[in-house]
Amino acid sequence: MPISRRAMALLIPLSLLAAGAGAISLDDLSSKDASGGLKAALETGANAAVSKLGVDGGFLNNDKVRIALPKMLEQVRPLLKLTGKSQQLDDLVVQMNHAAEAAVPMAKPLLLDAVKSMTITDAKQILTGGDTSVTDFFRAKTQDKLALQFQPVVKQVTDKSGLATKYNTAMGLAPKLGALAKDQATVEGYVTQRALDGLYTMIAEEEKAIRADPLGTGSKLIGKVFGAIK
Repeated sequence: MPISRRAMALLIPLSLLAAGAGAISLDDLSSKDASGGLKAALETGANAAVSKLGVDGGFLNNDKVRIALPKMLEQVRPLLKLTGKSQQLDDLVVQMNHAAEAAVPMAKPLLLDAVKSMTITDAKQILTGGDTSVTDFFRAKTQDKLALQFQPVVKQVTDKSGLATKYNTAMGLAPKLGALAKDQATVEGYVTQRALDGLYTMIAEEEKAIRADPLGTGSKLIGKVFGAIK
């Protein structure tokens, strides 16, 4: 039975859509497109993470990255509450988070430098490394350098606010509760590490969003590359 013109008009676009749906695979991408799409995605994720964290309340008002007291200090909270001094711990939390917010904007140049220095090997690992490969890339390339840059900034904030003295005083109440973890020995060391953890957590959130909806970034190239590996 011959196909009518009307049926043909409907079938042609559907067949094109079906062919196009599976037309782009990872193997079909040029190295230029793959590299360009990856770099655009990495820059998008890094910029978004820094923008969200490096503002007033960026850490404090975000439950995913909010810097809490060391567990050792939380254990002495009931004691301080009995003496009417638990507010000191609450103030400590606020100031620690603000110190992290002050440090994070410094991460942007290093993150973008890491993107520029991405090698072919890096690109392959990101494309085939699973759902956290972008975050893993940034952590491997920037964590040590960022720690060195963050700590002086955090220390400047904590010294100015008297946070170091408050932290050390609070920690003085806790020795009997157990050995002090190395990264909790100083307030600047503790805040620096938690700030880094928060930064990579937010980069991971941005990575998930890009992988889930690459076209939602507004970049056709990101959509093409990450669409091919979904």
